[in-house]
Amino acid sequence: MISSPHNERLKYIRALQSKPRLRREDGRAVLEGVRLISDALAAGIRPEFVVYSAEATQEGKGGAALLNTLNAHHVLCLETTAALLTQAAETTTPQGVIAVVPLPHLALPHPLRRALILDAISDPGNLGTILRTAAAAGVDAVFLAPGCADPYSGKALRAGMGAHFRIPASPTGWAMIQETCGGLTVYLADAEGERSYRAVDWAQPHGVIIGGEARGAGDAARALATGRIRIPMANDAESLNAAAAAAVILFAAQG
Repeated sequence: MISSPHNERLKYIRALQSKPRLRREDGRAVLEGVRLISDALAAGIRPEFVVYSAEATQEGKGGAALLNTLNAHHVLCLETTAALLTQAAETTTPQGVIAVVPLPHLALPHPLRRALILDAISDPGNLGTILRTAAAAGVDAVFLAPGCADPYSGKALRAGMGAHFRIPASPTGWAMIQETCGGLTVYLADAEGERSYRAVDWAQPHGVIIGGEARGAGDAARALATGRIRIPMANDAESLNAAAAAAVILFAAQG
């Protein structure tokens, strides 16, 4: 039983949640809740350790079944009080179970046929939502250009709903993006695009660039794009939220 707020594992959980650099250096992230931890296990990711409270094992919450599965995988599971778990959690009302997991490293498919490139998506909730949409729409890989939020922050992980474990998505530089996506026709989503997204032959290998919420795509993104596409809008609307624009285009491209 962990009974002290100064416990080293609880301190490590809090540090990982608040320090993106530590997440990158240690290659670890924090997952909260039965659903996210179960998704990680289903993807073959074994937690380093898990902290839980007795409340998580109550009937109907799924925690007891999850702990049985974790024990079967020989994962270290440590009980603590509800108060200490709440202090360690990032969410206001935690589900009673927290895991420290290694960051996923999914291989890029070959050949790459459908890529999503995110440029300066700074809101972690938007970023996680876009990753969830990309996975659901069958995108092969997502490239996070400089200026994007950390995909392994708690908010991005929760918004992604397990997409981080199903689709390759990692921060990278523009040189690597250009090299990897060099064989694709790359379209930039732009309100001033010369043609509608409906006029694109999405059956051909392609990439889609979605720019940041505040300033749109930067110079590097525009240089990579071979064409610009727009989403026709009514009622004098000027633009869509980045996550909404990604959903419209990616599901259209799914065919």
